[in-house]
Amino acid sequence: MTSTAAPFANHDALAALGSSLQAAGYRFVTVTPATHRRVNNRPENAWAHDLRGVFGWSRPFRAGVLPDAIDGQLRAAGLAAPADADGWRALVRASTIGDRLYFHSAWPTSDEDAVFFGPDTYRYTAALRRVLGLHGSLRRPVRRAVDIGAGAGPGAIELALRCRDATVYASDINPAALALAEVNANLNGAHNVVPCHSDLLDGVDGAFDLILSNPPYILDPHALTYRHGGGQHGAELSIRIVHAALDRLQPGGSLLLYTGVAIVDGADPFLAAIRDRLDADADAWSYEELDPDIFGGQLDCDGYERVERIAAVWLHAVRRG
Repeated sequence: MTSTAAPFANHDALAALGSSLQAAGYRFVTVTPATHRRVNNRPENAWAHDLRGVFGWSRPFRAGVLPDAIDGQLRAAGLAAPADADGWRALVRASTIGDRLYFHSAWPTSDEDAVFFGPDTYRYTAALRRVLGLHGSLRRPVRRAVDIGAGAGPGAIELALRCRDATVYASDINPAALALAEVNANLNGAHNVVPCHSDLLDGVDGAFDLILSNPPYILDPHALTYRHGGGQHGAELSIRIVHAALDRLQPGGSLLLYTGVAIVDGADPFLAAIRDRLDADADAWSYEELDPDIFGGQLDCDGYERVERIAAVWLHAVRRG
């Protein structure tokens, strides 16, 4: 297992910034990039006037907008950059799910190592909470778990806070994601989260009681790591995760997968690609659409000519004993 090297100037300063935002009662729900763009394009939103404008909407800000302590922590973390004329811009963004605060990449997320957080994150953690809250929905006690492609860590952190005796690996191939996951885990008191560098499961050894994932699923022409799911209309990575998980789960262990599926002529190619493996190696499995129509703007892009919609789906598979 390989630990990440932090790509940020000062982890302690970023953690202090997060604590200050929590103490200030900061709340921000992250919207889709399209909605974000529309809201920020309103003339009155050209500049930030409060914490949400700076750290949620990623707007440039002028001197005096941030409290002195928060301004100092942002600069000590090396995450304030000059912007238009006499302004500055935060190079990190903060979103909340309930009382939990998560740092992730500033908008727009156009860099190769961007750490994405958005509406999918809320659907993913909500589905995860539902499963964890249902008595008997998991057959094995969770002692060892891994979140594949953990990003900023919300899935791993949610699980770790509910399973305090478990070791929860937050795995990702992006060092920036691992650094933020570490800060976010500490901010939220999830001290049993272990960030680790891994491509799927090649960076972690052994078997698991629970494997969870919210992977990229878009067919992205720029192949950005946080967006691109590979071939088969973006389903390739999700298919690989299903196979890798069923290879590494303990008997009775669960795979919890949230992903997006391109529906072609009314058919679900992702489910068709994994059904035989699920029938062969899962003692039980369930599959449902959480949202029938997400990221509709993607349908205008190359490669989606025959796709009629993209659906958010949830797979729960239990490894055969």
